[in-house]
Amino acid sequence: MERFLPWIGFAIMIVSETATLLHIEPFWSWNTPIAWTGFIIFADSIVYRARGDSWIRSAPGEFALLALASIPLWLVFEWFNLYIRNWHYTGLPENFWLRHFGYAWSFATISPAIFEGAELFAVLRAGRAGQAGWERRDGRDGLAEPAHPASRPALPAYPAYPALWFLLGAAMLVSPFLVSPQAARYMAAPVWLGFIFLLDPINARLGGESLLAEWRAGRFDRTINLALSGVLCGLLWEFWNYWAHAKWHYTVPIMEHLKVFEMPVPGYLGFPTFAFECFTMYEFLRRVLHVRGRPIGV
Repeated sequence: MERFLPWIGFAIMIVSETATLLHIEPFWSWNTPIAWTGFIIFADSIVYRARGDSWIRSAPGEFALLALASIPLWLVFEWFNLYIRNWHYTGLPENFWLRHFGYAWSFATISPAIFEGAELFAVLRAGRAGQAGWERRDGRDGLAEPAHPASRPALPAYPAYPALWFLLGAAMLVSPFLVSPQAARYMAAPVWLGFIFLLDPINARLGGESLLAEWRAGRFDRTINLALSGVLCGLLWEFWNYWAHAKWHYTVPIMEHLKVFEMPVPGYLGFPTFAFECFTMYEFLRRVLHVRGRPIGV
């Protein structure tokens, strides 16, 4: 069965998109969660085949936590959208419970897709070893450590000027609420950057993984993997959304008439930073819950 999992995941994506193009239900109205479920199965199985270690196969408990956490973490951005008004949904099920089940299923695939994609790129970029080699340590769920820590630059305890980064992130996140409703529609960029600068220094202070600390040490593998995953997932989000019946539409007031699928071209710049935010927000949640999980994006 294991050797067929990549093909099963790939088949789910192909069948769902083909049925969507033909307006066949339930795929036409549920293409986003179905296709993303296929992608997650596909990416996870490829990573496991290359490394003998993956989110679903090696850390199923944390994967479940990640999927559940992905829902409220995305709802944070839905709350911001009430003010910046950059997207809205159409074609959703009329039944209240069915509609919210669709929301939950779709939102639960967001962070898992980003992290699975990042590990997929780690495998593609560096083979089985990933960033510098991650080994199973003692068989416990999701715990791992670098295989060759001496081969990498030492990681500083904290990013440089953590208070400055924190204040910058806080200023970005409050900025949409300090301007007029018309101006707030142009404030998407601070929202897609703010949580990185706000939470990353806190993660480092709490002993978690930190992008800013890694940048200070000259370590960029995680950043590259997350950025590539953000680009890939962004393209797939927009591709699978475009022909679906239940879908989102953008009302971004910048280059509205120059789009690739539904997304104005400048909007694609936000997908790598969104991947960084998924990382910092989930890592913050792990610190708060005292969950020591598997490395992300390496």
